[in-house]
Amino acid sequence: MRSPALRSALLSAVIFVLFIAVWQIISTSGGGGAQVVDDEYAKLVGAAAAAGQKTPFPSPAEVGAKLWGQVSDPFYVRGTNDMGIGIQLGYSIVRVLTGFLLAAVVAVPVGFLIGMSPLVYDALNPFIQILKPISPLAWMPLALYTIKDSAVSSIFVIFICSIWPMLINTAFGVASVRREWLNVARTLEVGPFRTAFVVILPAAAPTIMTGMRISIGIAWLVIVAAEMLVGGTGIGYFVWNEWNNLSISSILTAILAIGLVGMALDQALAWLTQAVTYQE
Repeated sequence: MRSPALRSALLSAVIFVLFIAVWQIISTSGGGGAQVVDDEYAKLVGAAAAAGQKTPFPSPAEVGAKLWGQVSDPFYVRGTNDMGIGIQLGYSIVRVLTGFLLAAVVAVPVGFLIGMSPLVYDALNPFIQILKPISPLAWMPLALYTIKDSAVSSIFVIFICSIWPMLINTAFGVASVRREWLNVARTLEVGPFRTAFVVILPAAAPTIMTGMRISIGIAWLVIVAAEMLVGGTGIGYFVWNEWNNLSISSILTAILAIGLVGMALDQALAWLTQAVTYQE
């Protein structure tokens, strides 16, 4: 009997093939005869689509050809507005990881304090509840005005959107540590710092890592929109620049790359979560 993993992989392959087949059929179907369209629209969709011979949306073959061209030389630099997709992804990943790590440095210690002290929780909770629902992009104008650097402003936006899930999950994980474990530590006269690192941190680690996993997904979502606003470099700027170049195929390959990198980041945090999770 086939394993569940193998059956899931086969089903995924079937779904993918069906998706590509439907996409190919829709993208190559005729548009109903010749028609007169605007010149700018014709540049965007191509001559065949403008004449009604096919749909404006690129076919899988066209996107595949564009994707092959990009992955065969992903790190070229021919100018400010002409860089390979690998270079642009690199800029975005560095910004995301920088903002994410800075948020972790702040969120984990503060989350410990909140989880261990009801007084600190009551004092900080109003600020958390006010700041948490603010859209990260709402901070961008203020960041640009005060920092005056688009790259650093993007990192700040990642920081401000990554901090809340980590902070809340850390506080919850610390507060949920079993009282009997803490009582045993007190009975053995274990100091507060050793208790925090030997008892509380290992017990709360799975919850903390779950917050980090949520944060990295949000950070990767936000960086694309932030780079579209500030421009310069990054995968978000790449998508916007390709739209200005009227290249829908390049936009689709960038969307695929964004999804794959996001999946890789999520799986890395998922693996770390499993690594720190213990069986009772």
